[in-house]
Amino acid sequence: MSRAVHGAKRKNHRKKILALAKGYWGRRHSNYKTAKDAVVKALSYAYRDRKDRKADFRRLWIVRINAACRAEGISYSRLIDGLNKAGAAIDRKNLAAIALEDPTAFSAVAAKAKEALARA
Repeated sequence: MSRAVHGAKRKNHRKKILALAKGYWGRRHSNYKTAKDAVVKALSYAYRDRKDRKADFRRLWIVRINAACRAEGISYSRLIDGLNKAGAAIDRKNLAAIALEDPTAFSAVAAKAKEALARA
């Protein structure tokens, strides 16, 4: 009688890897050995990029705020400094949303920052 070596466990593990590789090109979706390498790399990229997403969005918000600031005749760094001196507790995400959706409100925020800079 032949000896079973983790038959069901091994099959299930391979099925799981191949399921994760669904949609990959060429052998990477059907051949366990190549699929395993592709899945490991994909999962490591996914982990890394979940962390990077936060920085990417912050960069985007800063670019949007800077563009709106320039239209108001002030630089991004001066706006942030002015808001800090004015004691305005508004984060970059919301500031970018205001700049994009409500330019008149952003003008008021910029005016507050300019006023605080003039006082200090």
